[in-house]
Amino acid sequence: MTETRSGPQWTPSGDDVERARITDFTRYVERRTGRTLAGYDALWRWSIDDLDGFWQALREYFDVPITGGPSPALADDTMPGAVWFPGARLNYVDQVVRNARDGRPAIVHENEPGDTEELSWAELLRQTGALAATLRSLGVGPGDRVVGYLPNVPEAVVAFLATASLGAVWSACGQDYSAPAALDRLGQLEPTVLIAADGYRFAGREHRRDTEIGRLRAGLPSLRATVVVPRLGTVTLPDTVAWAGATAGDAPLQPVTVPFDHPLWVVFSSGTTGLPKGIVHGHGGVVLEHLKAIALHTDLGRDDTFFWYTSPSWMMWNYQVAGLLVGATILCYDGSPAHPSPDRLWHMASRHGVTVLGTSPGYVMGCEKAGLVPAVDHDLSRLRTVGITGSTLPASLSWWLSANIGERVQVSSISGGTDVVSAFVGGTRTVPVWAGELSRPYLGVALDAFDSGGRPVRGEVGELVITRPMPSMPVRFWNDPDGSRYREAYFDAFPGVWRHGDWITITERGGVVMHGRSDSTLNRNGIRMGSADIYQVVERMPEIAEALVLGIDLPDGGYRMPLFVVLAAGVTLDDDLRDRIRTEIRTHASPRHVPDEIVVAPGVPHTRTGKKLEVPIKRLIQGGDEGRVIDRSAVDDPDLVDWYARFGKR
Repeated sequence: MTETRSGPQWTPSGDDVERARITDFTRYVERRTGRTLAGYDALWRWSIDDLDGFWQALREYFDVPITGGPSPALADDTMPGAVWFPGARLNYVDQVVRNARDGRPAIVHENEPGDTEELSWAELLRQTGALAATLRSLGVGPGDRVVGYLPNVPEAVVAFLATASLGAVWSACGQDYSAPAALDRLGQLEPTVLIAADGYRFAGREHRRDTEIGRLRAGLPSLRATVVVPRLGTVTLPDTVAWAGATAGDAPLQPVTVPFDHPLWVVFSSGTTGLPKGIVHGHGGVVLEHLKAIALHTDLGRDDTFFWYTSPSWMMWNYQVAGLLVGATILCYDGSPAHPSPDRLWHMASRHGVTVLGTSPGYVMGCEKAGLVPAVDHDLSRLRTVGITGSTLPASLSWWLSANIGERVQVSSISGGTDVVSAFVGGTRTVPVWAGELSRPYLGVALDAFDSGGRPVRGEVGELVITRPMPSMPVRFWNDPDGSRYREAYFDAFPGVWRHGDWITITERGGVVMHGRSDSTLNRNGIRMGSADIYQVVERMPEIAEALVLGIDLPDGGYRMPLFVVLAAGVTLDDDLRDRIRTEIRTHASPRHVPDEIVVAPGVPHTRTGKKLEVPIKRLIQGGDEGRVIDRSAVDDPDLVDWYARFGKR
């Protein structure tokens, strides 16, 4: 059942507000500063007006273990180049260690066949200490790189924590990446150690990765060792270190304190055009940003079970691991979200008592089209929040969630990026949810919408910008010694202001509507619309499995706007369906953005993290050199690139 109506979709109860961690933090700030902060908007305004005071208060509130003399939180607010907590030293892993306890597991893992395992806090720290000792014996120290080629399994978390505890730098790719695609990323780092699983399971099949691991090792001449995790247990790799041996023993876990901005990990951009950008984040910025996002906005604590469907290739894996920073239990899953049936994630939420579940609009749409009613079919009594990210959640799907998982479950859409490994905007436990909107900018995020002249706009589409620094902004890009690639990525359009590349509208309520990437805007006759607005209409139709819309500038000054549709099984694109698609767009999106042509496509190509390849496909159809506009190894189905290239030559 799908329901759409006016008014807020979810409103916090008095008990929700009173119990929320952000309410307690607000009272702490009021006592600390002598201010009266009447509600979230007042707290947010203070947090961006007084960045130094806000981040100092956050550090003290969470009692983050930082050594070093007194210093300002923000010593220099210049962007790029902001200086945070000069002289401070810490380690991400210390914040995990201090939450260890008995009574609840640190990690629960379920594989695709349904087998489960638990890792207690004591065992997590024992394995982390033992692996850290092994890495140290292999010569790994501060600044060295350890990389993973792993599915979303507990061993990936242990490997990251062990690496970070030494002051070494972590990076990982999921095993759906081929060896060449993984090398495009991990090869940039010249790693000392590779930690790889022998394979993974997805959609009912086992995928051995011994051949790909061999290619990886051959392409990484800096390696001193490879540690193999036996996830399938049927593969033997010569000259490697077994995971069991690497994590044997009881070596004490002794995290090394490092400077606030010391590299914690390198995460990679989608890399659809040229080599992926290696984005470096520091220990301190990540700890503070994730405590804010996880504890204050998501309201996670020691009694919660946190499950986000993700893989180590995507920043949401890093975000889920942050549940350990507040003592929550995290749930890892390394299979298909729809195997053996479309309700797999809801089944897991019920089985493991998940309190916060994260997924994508695509998964929700699949559930709706499958006719699922999760609240009837599964016990979701512990579920408090469903988080959504990856693309825009249409208002109608947001209402569908409320109707089918329970009206008291908060639907919290968030948007941010790999760039800051967090969210700029999203839900908060004390703020109502309006379907189709993201509730508020996050604390400490000076979010605005600019027109092309750099002027703030309200109630109309503008560029998403961040006008003041955040501690989790990149320390730098990898292999960017003069910072030119970093500046070009974010600061060329509006000097001193971060331009993220998304179109947004800030509403009269203070919420944010996402319209898609600004570099894939549909701009017909000067009227701009985000591609997401078209998808929300077209992909709601039961005949359409997925769609891709492009706005293509032609050499003669004309404009071409094709809509590619992937049809549901058994559906034919006839004149009647074409007319209905055009009518839906004209009525529910814009009469000025009805496509010039509607074309049946065999599929829509995506990045490995699920984002549609709008800009690369547009450039390909415009006649761009495929080798320059698309990195095929970063595409989920490279054969689709050939189909769109042929279309462009028609």
